[in-house]
This record gives sequence, C-alpha cells and structure tokens, in this order.
Amino acid sequence: MHSVLIAGATGYLGRFLCSAYRARGYHVTALVRDRRRVEALDADRLIEAEATEPEALSGVMHRIDLVVSALGITRQADGLSYADVDFGANLNLLREAERSGVGRFAYVHVLNAAVMRHVPLVSAKADFVDALQASGMASTVIAPSGYFSDMGEFLAMARSGRVWLFGSGAARMNPIHGADLAEAVIDATEAGCGWLNVGGPETFTQVEIAELAFAVLDRPARITRLPDMLRRAVLAVLPWVTPRRIHGPAQFFLTALAEDMVGEAHGTRRLSEYLRSLSGATGHRFAAGATT
Repeated sequence: MHSVLIAGATGYLGRFLCSAYRARGYHVTALVRDRRRVEALDADRLIEAEATEPEALSGVMHRIDLVVSALGITRQADGLSYADVDFGANLNLLREAERSGVGRFAYVHVLNAAVMRHVPLVSAKADFVDALQASGMASTVIAPSGYFSDMGEFLAMARSGRVWLFGSGAARMNPIHGADLAEAVIDATEAGCGWLNVGGPETFTQVEIAELAFAVLDRPARITRLPDMLRRAVLAVLPWVTPRRIHGPAQFFLTALAEDMVGEAHGTRRLSEYLRSLSGATGHRFAAGATT
C-alpha cells in the first residue's frame, strides 16, 4: 500500500484529497494544526504539527511515499503572512520530505500565476514552486482555475438582488469542484505529471455565471457592469484600508477577474448542481437576462 501525507488537510480541498486518496487504497496521513478542531476527516492517521516550525516536522514523513500540499493562508487572523505559510511552511515540508526520502512532492498552486505574481498571495506560492522545481525532487504542480466554492459569491450577490461585475464580464473560467480536483491531483501524481493546469468540465463567462446564479434562484437576472478602472482603484486602496485577512484574498480575486482562468477540463460535476445545493433549490428555469 502506498502512503501519502496531506498538508492543509482540514481545508476545502484537503478534505476531498484525504477521502479520494483513501478511496484509491492509499494509507493517508493528515497533517493538522490542532487535532481538537478536526471533525470527520477521512484519514488513517492524524499528525498535529505547525508547519511554520521546521523542528515540529521532524520525523513526520517516515515511510511516506508522497506528500501533497494544499497548505496556504485563506482567512486566518493569526499574524502569519503569505511568506510565512504559502512559502515558508511549504518549504519546511519540502526540506523534511527531502531528508525523509519521499518519492514525490505535489503542490496545489494557482492558474496564471506568472501574470499575477505581483499579488502577495500568488507571489509566495510562485516562490515556493520555484524552490520545489529547483530541489531535484520529483514534483507535480497542480494549478486549478478556481473552485466551485468561490462561485458561491455570485449566488450571494444574486440572492441580494443584483450581481456586480467589473468591465464587460466576458472573461472566461472553468471552475472545478473540490472532489473532481482531488481526483485530478491523484491522476497527475500517479502518472508522474510535472505540471497540470486544471479546470472543470464547463467554461463560462462571468456574465454567464451571474445569469446561472439568478436562474438557480428562479429570479430575473439583474447584472450591473462597473468600469474596470474602478476595479483597479479598489486594488490600489485595499491594502491601506483593510486588514490582510480581507485585502489578501480580495487582491487575488479582483486580479483574477481580469484574466481568462481556463484549465484543462476534468471532472463531471456541474456548476448548476453545486449552486442549487447551496440555494436549497430542487430545480430551476433559466431566466432571461436583464443587464444595466
């Protein structure tokens, strides 16, 4: 039986990774910060360690064949920076993997990082990818287009009565469900793939996602397009008027909105089904769009 250590195991993707690797017959070790806060994690073993502290990782990868890291800051308010976690903690994991003779290290990155490297969240991740590829260890980098869970923001705006978009709303994306992404990660690591830009099976413009959100709620679409210069102005001001837990993710989201975020199509789960699950609806009709 192959063994895998999942870092970031309690996050959105990490939970799907644990379940998917176990279903494929792997012995799954989940690295967690606080086992007291872990609920219903599908893993054979839990290891409690703070990955920002190198000494805490000593020996945790004994007899581990594969490390998969989905570790990164989301909205934690514990004083740690992207450099501390997205770069530093992952680098600590990599160094321990090297010392332990781990066969492969897989890392969940972001799509289009090269054009978003000025964003602190992306920069820290890209710096780690550079270190990983320079390490000499066999590696797999998975760069997803975006998660279904992020698309819930469109549904929240639609529920409030109006979706606000920047620019034309014509930028395209194919977000992917966490379960489908986990399967793609396993396939990529088992195939020895070096890099995978990955997305879901359907591609939408931002306007189409907004319309879909209204359709799921069975409401007429009300979409307002704001000048893109306003998006750029917000990006410039955010770091000065909000804490990092707010402006960090917002900088990434607002920057990604200006890009086509389309990866290689994987999976079968449809965005409409996911949005319906969030809304509690059992069916919908596609309402005619009305934009201003």
